[in-house]
Amino acid sequence: MNPKPHDCVGLRAIAAQVRTGAVTASARVANCLARIEAHESEIHAFNQVFAAEARAAAARIDACVARGENPGALAGVILAIKDNIATTLGRTTCSSRFLENYRSPFDATVIQRLLAAGAILIGKTNLDEFAMGSSTENSAFGTTRNPWDRTRVPGGSSGGSAAAVSAGFCDAALGSDTGGSIRQPASLCGCVGFKPTYGRVSRYGLVAFGSSLDQIGPFARDVRGCAELFEAFCGSDQLDSTTAPLEVPDCLTQLDEPLRGLRVGVPREYRSEANAPSVARVLEDAVAAYKSLGATIVDVELPLTDVGISTYYVIAPAEASSNLARFDGIRYGKRAEISAGEGLEELYAKSRSEGFGPEVLRRIMLGTYVLSSGYYDAYYNRALQVRRRIREEFDRAFAQCDVLLGPTSPMPAFEIGGKTDPWAMYLCDVYTVNTNIAGIPGISLNAGYAEERGALLPIGMQLQGPAFSEALLLRAARMLESARPPKYPS
Repeated sequence: MNPKPHDCVGLRAIAAQVRTGAVTASARVANCLARIEAHESEIHAFNQVFAAEARAAAARIDACVARGENPGALAGVILAIKDNIATTLGRTTCSSRFLENYRSPFDATVIQRLLAAGAILIGKTNLDEFAMGSSTENSAFGTTRNPWDRTRVPGGSSGGSAAAVSAGFCDAALGSDTGGSIRQPASLCGCVGFKPTYGRVSRYGLVAFGSSLDQIGPFARDVRGCAELFEAFCGSDQLDSTTAPLEVPDCLTQLDEPLRGLRVGVPREYRSEANAPSVARVLEDAVAAYKSLGATIVDVELPLTDVGISTYYVIAPAEASSNLARFDGIRYGKRAEISAGEGLEELYAKSRSEGFGPEVLRRIMLGTYVLSSGYYDAYYNRALQVRRRIREEFDRAFAQCDVLLGPTSPMPAFEIGGKTDPWAMYLCDVYTVNTNIAGIPGISLNAGYAEERGALLPIGMQLQGPAFSEALLLRAARMLESARPPKYPS
């Protein structure tokens, strides 16, 4: 695919064309399905494509328009959904053999809100099994490939959603972010990925990985698209007691107005020598772009950046161990065959061993270990203490600046099979995990490119803001996007 400039128009502009009859929802669905038909076999962004259902939904919207009715603020906008978010349409598999035939009896809250706004679901996207991974190579249904270079990963765990948006299979997508699983694949695929503040978006219907870390968020081809999707599904929810009782923020009215006096903090630790040279260059280009827009660059320090990975890989596996205990082969999901004379323990062990892949098993065992008697205080409680210090560190940084700027990933997309050591894979999220640990919002947007062996690879920059500062963070991201507009594979 050759890159081409992209006109950043957002999603509501698309819906406005559908509502006025300038274009039909049916034609838009047909175009996306044709592109999927042409390229999906090379990329494998989807676990399921809802072709007939999407056509039927589009026909209903077109009929609504013909009657002079309003089909919604996102009418005709085509969405892909990460396959760990519950939908009554199709299956919800988490890219795991354990749930490969599971059908949810309900829609997640975010899905209900998007369908009510007139959005059309085109399919469920591939992911690292149970959202545990940074490359989408851990899926039970095969690896997703990066649209920019099919020999490279799209990132993870929401790699299918990022690839679908980047490849033009849909207008936008939903993902989940536990330690960078929206922002890192957005960086590697050259689109925009947004993780809201913990508690800003309902998690009802999201299959839990790390309950104190998980957050649903949008992918889009531009910042405006992310802001519009976010406004459509965020807000408190009686079905999720962790959602904050706050009004939906207005992120759109002033989105295109530059922030006067914006203070952009650049942590010393984000200028690490471990960054690829291309990533270091794009970071300095982004700093220069903000300076040219009138922002003040502030040098700050986040000395706990390097301990974020080890902290995360105590807390997240501990929560995963607890959350995944429900998958036992009895109530639903894969049930193994047992021999005569074998009992319940053998059924549990065989079902989980056959149903879960190696990365999921690794994290369950790690989480069970750190929660076990004799190790709980040494590991889990110690990690919670470090978590508090990481939050305090961000608070001190935001006393000096409005947003933080740095790389989303220390490297561009790497080759499929290129990272076989789990620790090397975990380090891909060194700049993203602390966002989740602190519960603050973060956004990744394309800010430049690297050329490797003739392939043009996108490089994302991440912005982080204080808790519940989504409107400010999106405006700051839009400033950088206006200076460095993205390209997309054609």
